[in-house]
Amino acid sequence: MMQSVLTGTVFVLLGATGILGIRLWRYRKQINHISEELSVLREEDTNYRLSSYCAVGKTEEVIRKTNDIIGHYRESEKKLKKENAAYRQSITSISHDIRTPLTSAKGYIQIMQEAEINPEKRMKYAAIVEQRLDDVNDMLNQLFEYARIEADEMSWETEVLNVGNLFAETVSMFYDDFVEAGCEPEVEIQNAPCHIMGDRHAFVRIVENLIKNALVHGEGDYRITFQSEGGYAVICVSNKTSSIEKKDIGRIFERFYTTDQSRSRKTTGLGLAIVRKFTEKMGGTAEAVLEGEQFSITVRIPLASE
Repeated sequence: MMQSVLTGTVFVLLGATGILGIRLWRYRKQINHISEELSVLREEDTNYRLSSYCAVGKTEEVIRKTNDIIGHYRESEKKLKKENAAYRQSITSISHDIRTPLTSAKGYIQIMQEAEINPEKRMKYAAIVEQRLDDVNDMLNQLFEYARIEADEMSWETEVLNVGNLFAETVSMFYDDFVEAGCEPEVEIQNAPCHIMGDRHAFVRIVENLIKNALVHGEGDYRITFQSEGGYAVICVSNKTSSIEKKDIGRIFERFYTTDQSRSRKTTGLGLAIVRKFTEKMGGTAEAVLEGEQFSITVRIPLASE
């Protein structure tokens, strides 16, 4: 009787050992298979994913989670490559934007150095050189300002602002620019006081950049309005344009984006990106709309609580 029990026990142990041995073999094959596939993924830039050699234990779950991580990594890598390519293109474009007025200024300086140039022409060329240098200065200021915004290094002083008066003051600074463009804008500003909680510099910069954008890209029919509506201070700047298409609207506020593919206009493509950043910082929204040939940008900033 005892011998029968021992024999049965031995057979059970042998069976269990055999099963464990097979299971261990399958684990080893699965681990070796995963290891080989990971080596391929490490050495090659491929969309390859881990596969299962044989289902055993929780290795299927490990493979699934690893593939999720790989997929996330691939997407992040693809996005980074796209952003790096756009960044390099932007740097190239900005270098061209800055080099162009500097080259022009250098040319006029060389002409001014010629002895036969009369005083009247010399003064004219000096004014052109000054304008070119001002253009470069404006571009560099935008670049530095945007870099500080991205790095969250902008000093921000929130206070109650009577933005109706501030808006009117800022718009009046561009009177000569519109005269030079040969087009007087239609300006509408509500008389009732309008207050927001925000930063003075940021609000002025929003208005300045909206008007500068209209002057650079607009072709007439300028309209600038300010009013309070639905709990918001609402700024709208619109103008006629033939250089903006429907496909551009979704990218208007992207950094370095410009519809001027020849880069012939004096712009870095950062003005409207700064508008959006400052507007969002004050809890507002910025929206661009194109209706026919009339392009408009509307900025809404919450009014201060009374």
